[in-house]
Amino acid sequence: MTTAHEIHLASRPHGWPTQDNFRTVEVDLPDPGPGEVLVRNTFLSVDPYMRGRMNDVKSYVPPFALDAPMDGGAVGEVVSSGSDDLKPGDTVLHQAGWRSHALLPARGVRRIDVSAVPASAYLGALGMPGMTAYVGLTRIAEVREGDTVLVSGAAGAVGSAAGQMARLLGAKTVIGSAGGPEKCAWLTDELGFDVALDYKAAPIGRQLREHAPVDVYFDNVGGDHLEAAIFAMADFGRIAACGAIADYNADAPVPGPRNLMMVVSKRLTLRGFIVTDHSDVTSEFYRTAGAWAAAGQLQWRETVVDGLDNAVDAFLGLHRGDNTGKMLVRV
Repeated sequence: MTTAHEIHLASRPHGWPTQDNFRTVEVDLPDPGPGEVLVRNTFLSVDPYMRGRMNDVKSYVPPFALDAPMDGGAVGEVVSSGSDDLKPGDTVLHQAGWRSHALLPARGVRRIDVSAVPASAYLGALGMPGMTAYVGLTRIAEVREGDTVLVSGAAGAVGSAAGQMARLLGAKTVIGSAGGPEKCAWLTDELGFDVALDYKAAPIGRQLREHAPVDVYFDNVGGDHLEAAIFAMADFGRIAACGAIADYNADAPVPGPRNLMMVVSKRLTLRGFIVTDHSDVTSEFYRTAGAWAAAGQLQWRETVVDGLDNAVDAFLGLHRGDNTGKMLVRV
């Protein structure tokens, strides 16, 4: 038996979650049977989409069950194995996060190569956030040579990857929005963004005017950012709607942009997407992003919170914008 600690959803939040919505539970896991592996998690991912799963509503992914362990991306080490394909010591990627250990079918994990990059990168630039950025730019907004591209939430895991990838895909000008001068400096000084707009310093719409027109908008924020981007879009511009973190913790419905008629007058394309609908691009993404990372063209940062007991704090900090790059929990 292995004693594991799991974080369960104890109640559904209304508005901002609190510690009272979660519970840490101790469980005993048996040794793996045939075709199973026992994994000790080393890093867990906390992501904005998880907030929606705490609500009992129909969505693109089922809600978290009450009084059961939550899940999400994680990397870890195989401790013991009943599989011929995996052995103790292998580093694997899986979806049984929010816990210290997981007993999983071997087919539910993927061995990852950590000889060139740390395992945690597979939760960020070389994982779901990076693939989200890649899909949004190549399949949804279809970035073209010479485009001006705007990315909101540009200092987060998805946004920071999207800005760099836009340049690599041919964009002439890359603009990012982020909260605070340090994050903005990271975008321009290290990641190669041409412009970084600090939305905490002045209204984003006012700052964006001098950089219009924008051909592509990669939207991670929604709210005032989406409204400002619509004003700034070029005719026939393309908007990849990835997320709307500005509204995730609202306790009442949030009005949409007041200028949606401009979607018609400017003949804009606004398309939402979910990365899991595009699993057929996975191999292409890993080849392409892996090559960019090896060449030093795709960079990333991680904000690491230590301890499973602090996972809820890390999740709440993500929604406050405490992170630069990928927010992770080191178990």
